[in-house]
This record gives sequence, structure tokens and C-alpha cells, in this order.
Amino acid sequence: MNASYDKNGAVVVLPPVADGRLRDSSLKAWLLQSDLTREPGPKELLAKVAHETGLPYPEQGFAALRMWGQTADRPTKWIAAADPVYLEPRLDCLYLHALRGTGVEPSQMRALINHLQDSLAGGTSYGFTRLASYGYLSSKTPVATASMPAYVVDQQKPDDFLPSGDDTATYRNLLSEIEMALHEHEVNLEREATGQLPINSLWLWGGGTAPEKTTRPQPPLFSDDALLTGYWYSATGATGPWPGNITACIDQSVAGFVAETTEFDDSPELLESCLHELREALRSGRLDSLTLLFRDGLRARIRRSHAMRIWRRGSRLLEVARDS
Repeated sequence: MNASYDKNGAVVVLPPVADGRLRDSSLKAWLLQSDLTREPGPKELLAKVAHETGLPYPEQGFAALRMWGQTADRPTKWIAAADPVYLEPRLDCLYLHALRGTGVEPSQMRALINHLQDSLAGGTSYGFTRLASYGYLSSKTPVATASMPAYVVDQQKPDDFLPSGDDTATYRNLLSEIEMALHEHEVNLEREATGQLPINSLWLWGGGTAPEKTTRPQPPLFSDDALLTGYWYSATGATGPWPGNITACIDQSVAGFVAETTEFDDSPELLESCLHELREALRSGRLDSLTLLFRDGLRARIRRSHAMRIWRRGSRLLEVARDS
């Protein structure tokens, strides 16, 4: 644990920036003065934030932390996330489509989770529940689950992300039962009729128990992400929703902060307004350093002294999107 995080810095998660999305030439020139890199490999958001802030990354219990973030109460059971996905059959394999970004109505998740609870969970050691559009699996005994959330696996073959080892039989049997139960459910018939992908499986990941509540030095968090929020709750950290702009984050902070813009707002307008505010905060001395995590995998580390790097003219990283 790093008890001395940068109290004059900020870590900010922002919309994608590459592929010509940044139109303001002055902002592009400013980013070119930074240490600009591409993050290697798939990572979920908490892993990125923990790495940049020096905070300890949990070994298990991600679903329990996410539920904690949704309810503000520490769960006491073993819990895994059970998130809606579409497994697309192709010639030689399956490809996973995370459905969080395309939208799953809470009413649809309610119908599916209730159906699974009624048809599969009666008299067993596990059960299904739902909070908003998130599904959860609780169990009296731990079950092997995937370690990465579905959005990290999106548009990829899921095999490399599935749990492995001798203790995965329960996982695979349960997943098979879930998929059979969801097949041709009326929710999926309605989704297909309106051109939406069906929910033909659930992605079981992040199984474990919530950590005991502790207290450690952490910068304030401004985010609507339930997993980040639950992690901050577990450390008695100050947290609140994304307020809509960077200036409000600065005004509510006295010693640095972590902020995440709205997950599904990828508009260039939001990107540029946040970058304008962050650049001004650095110029005025309200912040001394920035770590910007763009949702297309780019990372920019910027210090006030980087303003002297006037010789930097271009970077291919800003012009091309993440390889698919």
C-alpha cells in the first residue's frame, strides 16, 4: 500500500482520444508534450486505477465490492457477478459480446434472473439476484469464476479468460444449465424481434467475499462505477458521483483526486471540455501532475514541467485507434 499518494495530482479516466477524435489542435499539441503510451493487454478499470495510485489490488471479491458500491452495505455472502452476454457461434469457436454498452433494461434482467432462480436454484446451494441491470450469483460454497469482467473480453474468444483447473466442473455445469434455461426465453424473443442481440448466457466472474472494512489514505473518488465505488467504501474513502466536469472535482478536493467520466458518453465534446479544464488546472498550479487514462487504451502522464517540451510535433498514437 502506498500511503503517500500524490496529493497534488489527479488520475482521470476519459473518453477515447485516438483515431482523430481530438479536433482541438492546441489540446493535441499539449498532449504531445506528455509521456504518451499505450497500455499493454486487457485490464479492468479498478486494476488501472489501483496501478496508477499505488493502491492495493484485491485478490478476489470483485463482485462483492461491486454490490457494496451499489448498495453502500458490505455483503456478507460469497458472491459472483452474473452479467448478461451474447455468445456468437462462428465456424470454429464462440465470440463474446458484452451487452452492458448496448443496454439491458432492468425489467429484462429482472425477468431473466427470476426465471433462473425459479428454474435452477430451488433446493440448491446457490441463488440468483439482481440489482438494476447487474446480475449476481450467491453460493454457500465458492465456485471457480472468470477473473475479468465481460467488457474486457468483448469481441474476443472467451476461452482464454475462463477459469481452469480441477475445480471448474461446477462452473461449467452451471453455465450449461443457465444457457439452456435462457434459450428462447420471451425476453430474448422480444430482443431479437427489435434487432437486439439475445442474452444467451451469463458471464460469471469476480467470485469471492467482500474484504473487511478498513481505513487507508486514498484520494477522493468521483465516479459512477459501482466496483470503484465499492472499493473506496471498503477503505472508508471519500467518494461521490461524477459531477459532470473537472472543475467541480477540483473544488471538492484538497489533496488530489481520481475521477471517471460517464462510461458511455464518448463524445468529443466531453473529451475536449475535460482536457481544457485539466490543462488550465495544471497551468494555474491547482494540480502539479496528471495521469489521463483514455478508454481506447492510451495513457498520458503530464507534469507542469512538460510545457517546455515544445519540440514534440506528432505521435502516431493519437492518430490510430487500438488494434482490434
